[in-house]
Amino acid sequence: MYIPSHFAASPAAVQELLARPAAANLVTMTADGLLATLLPFVYDPSAGEHGALHAHVARNNPQWSSAPVGEAMVIVQGPDAYISPSWYQSKAEHGRAVPTWNYSTAHVYGRLVIHDDARWLARHVRQLTDLHEAGREQPWTVDDAPERFIAGQLRAIVGIELVITRIEAKDKNSQNRSDADAAGVAAGLLAGGLEASAAAVGRCRRSP
Repeated sequence: MYIPSHFAASPAAVQELLARPAAANLVTMTADGLLATLLPFVYDPSAGEHGALHAHVARNNPQWSSAPVGEAMVIVQGPDAYISPSWYQSKAEHGRAVPTWNYSTAHVYGRLVIHDDARWLARHVRQLTDLHEAGREQPWTVDDAPERFIAGQLRAIVGIELVITRIEAKDKNSQNRSDADAAGVAAGLLAGGLEASAAAVGRCRRSP
């Protein structure tokens, strides 16, 4: 990933990106070429030196059974948005402005571990469900479904763990613009209902 120094994500931004409830693309190289699957994941910072990402795939998905060649990669995406030059104060001053795109992303590399184990999967789906149900007025839990039904569902999936070896992360949120231009970007994003992208602009202005 190309990462100019002013767009390099801070360690705190990387941790926030990995810990948020989201789905990401698992990409592996096999003898037959590249395979990719979009998967909801749970970040475990306590695993190994750099943590791990836990997910699961359908048992019929060939990605888990096709031996990966080299590292696997998970592409994690944060908020992203089109940025109009009309939001820049500097546009009115000299007109030298063009559109761009703001985004936060991380390429997470590591060793892929397969967990074809009911206990690991049961723990994983509970963690994943709790992560996404947190804050709901009446959160759903795995125990709300019949035990035999859940057991059958678990037999239909296989666990995936990416033991992280390195992370390349980029946080491109108007850091290369003046304070006035960045304020205009945040206001424009908020007016369009893109609160997460507007908040990312503010967060990057506050980062050291």
